Amino acid sequence: MADFRIGIDFGGTKIEIAALAKDGSMLLRRRVPNPGTYEAAIIAMGALVQEAEHEQHGTATVGVGIPGAISPDSGLVKNANSVWLNGRPFARDLSEAMAREVRVENDANCFALSEAVDGAGAGRRVVFGIILGTGVGGGIIVDERCLTGPHHIAGEWGHNPLPWPRLDEFPMPKCFCGNEGCIERFLCGSALAADCDGPGSRDASSIPGRAAAGEERAVAALDRHSDRLARCLAMAINFLDPDAIVIGGGLSNMAHLYDKVPAMIGRYVVSPRCTTPILRNIHGDSSGVRGAAWLWPREMLRSHMTSVA
Repeated sequence: MADFRIGIDFGGTKIEIAALAKDGSMLLRRRVPNPGTYEAAIIAMGALVQEAEHEQHGTATVGVGIPGAISPDSGLVKNANSVWLNGRPFARDLSEAMAREVRVENDANCFALSEAVDGAGAGRRVVFGIILGTGVGGGIIVDERCLTGPHHIAGEWGHNPLPWPRLDEFPMPKCFCGNEGCIERFLCGSALAADCDGPGSRDASSIPGRAAAGEERAVAALDRHSDRLARCLAMAINFLDPDAIVIGGGLSNMAHLYDKVPAMIGRYVVSPRCTTPILRNIHGDSSGVRGAAWLWPREMLRSHMTSVA
């Protein structure tokens, strides 16, 4: 049993740590630069945990979110954009360095878990958390636990083909994964920018403001993005039927996701009525580190945290 929980968000340029009390309140939070090498990163995370336990006068469970996943077959990291993590026994090495079990999970799953436990999806049994940003990812949470699957790819909806494609959406764009027509290539930030402003455009941040000002090209781009997202979420509802869908990532503050998309989904869902709520995240940039902390269930903490300030 531990006194509190620690989450670590392992990013490409920074390592963020947060300590949460049993009720989810933040005890501490800080960031340090990611040293960029495997051995140095292990040492840096060990030092952060040691400092946090010293400050809070107790012991903690530790969870880590990474931009990749642990292969169930080998126990090695796969699909990490910090490529020097790939092929390394990250979870095992962290556990040895910190002299305890350390749980490591994909960062999209950590986002979904954070929002399911005490965020926008709190109180709902099945939550589908999606990321719309530089890429498109997601995580499935059932009863406050990550559903990962035997290949550790559950929730990776961004690398399924765009459903119900229109003739004007051909030829399908090539994706880095090697396939064509992936959802990611239609819904991510750079895809929205390119659809509005032409090939090579990558920044979509100005498009909602331009649409609000009446620019027809921006309005049309957001309408297409809304319909494509509605199709993709309807597909998810058809095979998963979650109690809620929570949106995170760099596009998550765009109003069309919540103003237009919910009314469009029903056309594609195989049900005479669709009431699945489409929710904006609550914890924002904190979701990753909070979700990593929640990789350990509630019962792993002491019932009375008298040792924690």
